[in-house]
Amino acid sequence: MAQNIEIKARANNVERQLILAESISDKPRVTLIQEDTFFVTPAGRLKLREFPDAPSQLIYYNRIDTEGPKLSEYFISSIEDGQGLKSVLEKSYGIRQVVKKVRTLLMSGRTRLHFDNVEGLGHFIELEVVLNDADSLDAGQAEAHALMTKLHINKEDLIDVAYADLLDQQ
Repeated sequence: MAQNIEIKARANNVERQLILAESISDKPRVTLIQEDTFFVTPAGRLKLREFPDAPSQLIYYNRIDTEGPKLSEYFISSIEDGQGLKSVLEKSYGIRQVVKKVRTLLMSGRTRLHFDNVEGLGHFIELEVVLNDADSLDAGQAEAHALMTKLHINKEDLIDVAYADLLDQQ
């Protein structure tokens, strides 16, 4: 099981925040087009992530819905036949929500900086501090807080749920 410390926030000034992120990024930005189909599950979240020009990913993750840096445990499997799997999961579990987004990905050390333009919702920033077995949760949370400060992410910008949940609320 992989783990990260994650925050999600509404971008309060996406252009400025993207410039700040590029100034601390170790690599050039990458733009990804993603469609996440969330399935009905009794616990956690299960989604099939599809890309226009790459294999799909089946992702299961579990985290508490609270604002600020929180632990997320996840499993990812690469899928060659994304459409076939989507059909099976839809018949088995039902589709809960579809999230379409354009993601700008940057890296700062072990942290993934996501700038997401989510169809129907707007602009968001997601930080994922990737943990290894030797890392403490406190160190990961401290790193997330430091990046929040550098990127001018305010406490009032934080959200505590997934994009699928925000779409459900509309």
